[in-house]
Amino acid sequence: MSLNPLVDSRDVRFILFELLELEKLNRFEKYKDFDRSAYEDTLELAEKIALDQFYACNADGDKNGLQFDPKTHEVKVPESFHKAFRAHIDAGFHSLSFSPEEGGIGMPSSISMAAAEYFNAGNTSLTMYCGSITGAMHIIAHFGSEEVKNMFLPQMMSGEWGGTMCLTEPSAGSDVGALKSKAVKQADGTYLITGQKIFISNGENDLVSNIIHPVLARIEGDPEGTKGISIFIVPKFLINKDGSLGERNDMVCTGIEHKMGLKGNATSSLSFGDNGKCVGYLLGNEREGMKIMFMLMNAARIHTGVQAEALSSAAYMHAITYARNRIQGEAKPKGPKSPIIEHIDVKRMLLYMKSTVEAMRMLTLFLAYHEDIMYSSPLADEVKEATAIVEILTPIVKAGISDASWLVTAEAMQVYGGYGYCQEYPVEQYARDCKVLSIYEGTNAIQSLDLQMRKILMNPGQYNYAILKKRMTETIDKAKGIVDDKYIAPVEKGLKTLDDIITMMSTQLMEGKIAALFANSTPLQQAMFPLISAWLHLWSLTITIPKMKALVGDLKGADRRKLLADNAEAAYYSGRVMSSQFFIAAEFPKFFGKTECIMNNDATAIFATSDVFTGAPKE
Repeated sequence: MSLNPLVDSRDVRFILFELLELEKLNRFEKYKDFDRSAYEDTLELAEKIALDQFYACNADGDKNGLQFDPKTHEVKVPESFHKAFRAHIDAGFHSLSFSPEEGGIGMPSSISMAAAEYFNAGNTSLTMYCGSITGAMHIIAHFGSEEVKNMFLPQMMSGEWGGTMCLTEPSAGSDVGALKSKAVKQADGTYLITGQKIFISNGENDLVSNIIHPVLARIEGDPEGTKGISIFIVPKFLINKDGSLGERNDMVCTGIEHKMGLKGNATSSLSFGDNGKCVGYLLGNEREGMKIMFMLMNAARIHTGVQAEALSSAAYMHAITYARNRIQGEAKPKGPKSPIIEHIDVKRMLLYMKSTVEAMRMLTLFLAYHEDIMYSSPLADEVKEATAIVEILTPIVKAGISDASWLVTAEAMQVYGGYGYCQEYPVEQYARDCKVLSIYEGTNAIQSLDLQMRKILMNPGQYNYAILKKRMTETIDKAKGIVDDKYIAPVEKGLKTLDDIITMMSTQLMEGKIAALFANSTPLQQAMFPLISAWLHLWSLTITIPKMKALVGDLKGADRRKLLADNAEAAYYSGRVMSSQFFIAAEFPKFFGKTECIMNNDATAIFATSDVFTGAPKE
């Protein structure tokens, strides 16, 4: 396995095949024909394409960006993107987890998500064009009529046509129910769509010959709010009866955003029906728009966590390489000049990044593994438990990882010193690219409310939380006798503290203290992410400690260093043990400060009025 400057491929394999024991999925009919060799081949191909082609054009996309022609309303992506995009599509990664009956390969979501880390670490802007095809295909396959599926899916499955997700409007951002886009039914069963959408990723581009837009709109006469919303498939070009492209639909790109990061991705403003002739096809039933879109949104939120983890990984891996080669100062008094990786504070920064990225990777793949069970197991109880895990972890994957990514990429810049702030090195791009991930696909405040209210407090019997707590308790019990108690006790104490918070919040809900709950929704999410990370690291220690001992034994000092230099497996397990111990002992204790803040129930934010915020103009 070659060294990768973006992703620790050995760690990916550890999580998939040692922590999660992915091959156990082969007990399901859906995956019975796959083995580790097939999974390895897929990951190696993803890594090769990501390194050779995606990473190769990442800086070009950032520096040269996009070209928008206001006369033709067309957008040209960097020329360097085209070959890489086609390599991804031709290899079938956009349809990797679709069944063979649908035209896909039928691999587990776990492998698809692991592959997505490679591509996002290589070039997040480009990967978004690929992933949006997958998302749009997913809801068309589930909710489209036979006519709609036959019209769109074959060309999307081949990657000839792209996809988007059109929710946001100028006056309806997070408040989707306030949308103004309208649909009027026609005699032939189609609808005429009018309205504007903004912040549409991949909204216009020249990578594909047609772009298929799922668009939220309200059918004329339907009620206001989210209950009256339907969803429509609106192609850039209409489709002739023989499947060929017809005339351009009545929709145009009116501009693209000039952004802090993700400069190679066309974040577009779209106008539908300026001439009253924009044709759309109903997806599902009328007024089912939010239900259908949430299937796409949940998948997008999980993928946002993968994007954040991948950018964090790339920043961390670059920081290691720089620290190994940058000679500055003496690591020991009166010693020789040394690489900065020998300086204690740099090692602390790198351990923080390493342990956080490993926790992110464990969390995303753990969720993906349970998605595979959820959609594959014939056992109702197993499906129910897997569903609970996916539901409660989705907002944490999206919000927790994207918040942490901003910190990890900032720390990578810090390792570089002044050079990290300069564009001649890539880490400042990773920081710029990752910032939007806490904002789009539902802001992290919305994710936090979803976690607190829908996924925990209002979940019937708090079943989701009970299953998560069960898994954490099982790990704590398993760790005893393997892991030193000083790494078990904090996780055990942390789970008890979270229990106390959930009990307090349950009482507040019963008493109708909604404002008090909302004031602590984000702090709750920000506390749960490090607790779950610490639990996953404890689980990892139950595996890595015995394997490290088998390889390293009691060696210390120079003998141990020599072994680790010569034996990559011994070095991997030793490093994995060290980062897990570091996270639990040096990072996780901050959790208890966060939880103390929650238990204080400070009401300042509730009662603060706009007059408190002085010093800024009112208009």
